[in-house]
Amino acid sequence: MPARVGTRSTRTSAAVSHKGSSATLNSRNSVASRISSSNIDFPEESPDSELRKQVCAIFRDAQKTTATHRKLVVNLRKIHEACCYEPTRPNKSAPTDFDESDFNNEFSRCVLRVMPVKKSEGVGEKIIRFVGLFLRHANDKDNELLGEEDVDASTMPETPSTRLTNQVMEAILPLLTAKDKFVRYRSTQLISHVINSLDAIDDDLFQKLRHGLLKRIRDKEAMVRSQAVLGLGRLAGNQVEGMVNSDDSDDDSETGLLEKLLEVLQNDPSADVRRSLLVNLPILPNTLPYLLERARDSDPATRRAVYSRLLPALGDFRHLSLSMREKLLRWGLRDRDENVRKAAGRLFRERWIEDCAAVDQPEDGENPSEPAPPSLDGLLELLERIDIVNSGVENGVALEAMKGFWEGRPDYRDAVEFNDHFWETLSAESVFIARSLNDFCRTEGNGKYEYLVEEKLPEVTKLAFFLERYLNVLIEAIKRINNQDNAEEEEEEEDTAEQEFIVEQLLHVVLTLDYSDEVGRRKMFALLRQALSIPELPDNITKLTIDVLRDICAPDTSGEKEFCSVVLEAVADVHDAILDESAAGDGEESFHSARSEVSDDSTPTKNGKHDKDSGLSEEEAREKAIKEIMINMKCLHIVQCMLTNVEGNLQQNDHLVSMLNNLVVPAVRSHEAPVRERGLVCLGLCSLLDRPLAEENLTLFMHFFSKGHAALQVTALQILTDILNVHGAQLLSANPALLKVYVRALRSGSKNPEVQGAATVAVCKLLLARVVTDHDTSAELLKTLIVAYFDPSTAGNQSVRQALNYFLPVFCFSRTENQGLMGSVALDALHALYNVREGLDDDDDIDVADEMASLSTIGACLVDWTDPRKCYTPGIPMDADKKNVNGDVHLDLARDILEKLNSNFSKEEKKVVAPLLGKLYISPASTEDKIRDLYEDVSSAVEENFLSDATSRNALYKIHVSLGKIVNQLGEQDKMSRRSGSRSVSLAPSDEKTVTEDATVVPEPAIEEEQEEEQEDGGPQEEGDISTTIRPGEGDSLVEDLLTDEEA
Repeated sequence: MPARVGTRSTRTSAAVSHKGSSATLNSRNSVASRISSSNIDFPEESPDSELRKQVCAIFRDAQKTTATHRKLVVNLRKIHEACCYEPTRPNKSAPTDFDESDFNNEFSRCVLRVMPVKKSEGVGEKIIRFVGLFLRHANDKDNELLGEEDVDASTMPETPSTRLTNQVMEAILPLLTAKDKFVRYRSTQLISHVINSLDAIDDDLFQKLRHGLLKRIRDKEAMVRSQAVLGLGRLAGNQVEGMVNSDDSDDDSETGLLEKLLEVLQNDPSADVRRSLLVNLPILPNTLPYLLERARDSDPATRRAVYSRLLPALGDFRHLSLSMREKLLRWGLRDRDENVRKAAGRLFRERWIEDCAAVDQPEDGENPSEPAPPSLDGLLELLERIDIVNSGVENGVALEAMKGFWEGRPDYRDAVEFNDHFWETLSAESVFIARSLNDFCRTEGNGKYEYLVEEKLPEVTKLAFFLERYLNVLIEAIKRINNQDNAEEEEEEEDTAEQEFIVEQLLHVVLTLDYSDEVGRRKMFALLRQALSIPELPDNITKLTIDVLRDICAPDTSGEKEFCSVVLEAVADVHDAILDESAAGDGEESFHSARSEVSDDSTPTKNGKHDKDSGLSEEEAREKAIKEIMINMKCLHIVQCMLTNVEGNLQQNDHLVSMLNNLVVPAVRSHEAPVRERGLVCLGLCSLLDRPLAEENLTLFMHFFSKGHAALQVTALQILTDILNVHGAQLLSANPALLKVYVRALRSGSKNPEVQGAATVAVCKLLLARVVTDHDTSAELLKTLIVAYFDPSTAGNQSVRQALNYFLPVFCFSRTENQGLMGSVALDALHALYNVREGLDDDDDIDVADEMASLSTIGACLVDWTDPRKCYTPGIPMDADKKNVNGDVHLDLARDILEKLNSNFSKEEKKVVAPLLGKLYISPASTEDKIRDLYEDVSSAVEENFLSDATSRNALYKIHVSLGKIVNQLGEQDKMSRRSGSRSVSLAPSDEKTVTEDATVVPEPAIEEEQEEEQEDGGPQEEGDISTTIRPGEGDSLVEDLLTDEEA
């Protein structure tokens, strides 16, 4: 079909329908009725024609629904071909006057009418999708008509569809800089959609579109930037392909576009823009780190897109580095947003396992046709790919990943089997499968999965034999390392780490077993008792071994004594085993010399030791000293693990008393820092079991805090806090110096941020658990916490800021008493922060606005924390509307503010404090006396007019009006209650006091006259008659009537 010459316009196309149609884009029901006001310069309208009616009718139908777009595209293409090509079968009876330029003009005219349509109107989206679909269809049809004659051409062939595309784009490009934001949005959206719809674009047009869209990535409207990056992402992808396939490409321009887009990806404030770039940028070695970085984006939807769209499109996860796999898994599974966690878990159990288990690997970015059957080898490889030895530890991410895996893959739960061959050939990956499945079945589903554990795990006796086997392998490996040279040590260490991991996971499984089988219990108990006596046993395995031993022993007091006895016997065995035969005597003496030092202040033991050591060389003496340190460190570690599992009284357990005197106290007095610090921890644990011991050693712990380094100070703080939690705050009141320790630690600031963070957490626990109940002590600690929260010196200490960010609202809103405490220290804390800010103002190098929150913001926080409506009230839901709550806390705060305003505060500080009066909530349900007293004080302040600035006066007037309304309501209620009391009728007799109190209703003369009449009648008169009578004559007549009625 030859192309039609553009100048000929003497025929009517047979393809153009002659059906009349009056519906155009200018009709009432068209898009133009929904457009915003804009300043688009539309071209001059030519007279209506059959072509316009036909094109407009198609656009009118396209804006209704997308379901008919394909059909409408075919119809519009027929019109396009009729205007651009010579018909193969000319029909003389159907002449046409339209050519290609007429169609292009009408098409562009309809497209321009869409530009001012608002974003909220769906018709704009539908028309733009229709335009992109038509241009793609037209390009495909024109390429089919060209055939293969221009396949190898280096330039893009010119066709009617390319000319139409160029004309539409040339018409839209100027609108990218329009003033109307919706015009910029629609024009950018159309260009980006067309770029993503077509396979090829003319080079000149490509550069124009690229230049125009690059300007829009700096647009002030986020919706415009979001559409601009959609188109630029496709252009960047094509340019990268051109760089690969071409040697003479402009590297600067091509890499410059990617750099700009990556900069937008990192720094654009709009989450939609970052998310659009995330899913549209090409995945390349130089862009992948920036794309994966979005897993830490501030927007949850963007983080979720990393796991639900980017990583599945990436293909095989094994292309990622080991560290990146672990980071992505940890970031996703521990995200604060639940949807992100679900997306990360789904990625792990559905995509990553398929990459390892599938036989036929899908192409990158493609989903597998169907899930592969459960494969134990695939699961083992998956765990190997995430470095299970390092990620499978207690705080590692592998446990969380496998928990979601077993929950979401029931086929693997049923398919996995643990036979004897499995247990005999354990690897780090296979033992972790058993441990994770065991944990999942015992903790999830309220026990409905426990039958799987009973079916798949061996009995206790058999598992004990397997544990014994791998323990022996581990000990042999450790001994072999100690005897080898450095050249072979690295490889052996890796093997030893894996063996240690296997034993740890087996102990985790053993810790959950049921020891009702006595045979299995005895076998496991003997094995662990023997293992604990091995000096080479690593610390982690030692801790788990002691935990299992405590679980095997009975939970009562006798079981605890048996447990302590067994562990301390192991301590003695370890001590004896470490010392070789040649140094056994010296070692025993060095070990027991500390005991003699405890019992006797003299130093003959030291002198004797010095005499024996004088015969040793310097190197031998150093080795002996190191060995002694190792002995004590190992023994103290075992004791520390034991004490964490003991709950009984220290003095009632002879084994613990002996251990305290013979091992812990000498360790605390040791001159070696590591031994002394570990001994301090053991002494702290012993103090938790005995109150007198804690009271005796409080001074010692405070001494360690004062003289120790940062890590030792943190340990001392933790010990002191645990002692207060266990034995009560009476120790704090009995030792005033202890409060100074906490205050000093809270104010340590930039000198010791770790100490300040530990002290903040400790004080928060003490206050929130109401361990510290003394008002003055609590007030001092709370004030220090408030100052630390807003002090700019803690801005870099995130542990302090995050702890207080949680603690302060929870503390205030949990109890009314806590809000009262906050209200009592609020103004003192604000005064301290005012002084801090004044100190910053004096420093010219510091920008106060950036370093510290404004005092008005701090005051608003204090008022919000003391808002009685936000405090928890038993029996009332938290989201209920609490209007009639007791608001005494704000009344007290208002009284404190008035006192401060009447004090010698500076004028500037009064300007900070006074506006808080207008933010207080005055509740009608507060104590009446407090409301009246505060109203009098506020009224006096208003009359005295001692506030100079308008803001402060307005706040004072506001609270004055609020209090006035409530006081007036209380006065009206009092009047109503008095009236109702005066009008009440009661036939019960009353004493004289009740009668005489109602002086406003019954005058005294009337009462005297009635009493005289009563004496004359010989009987008393009922109170009801008195209280309801104003004149005595009427009262007598009423009584007489009642008496006559009764007699009758």
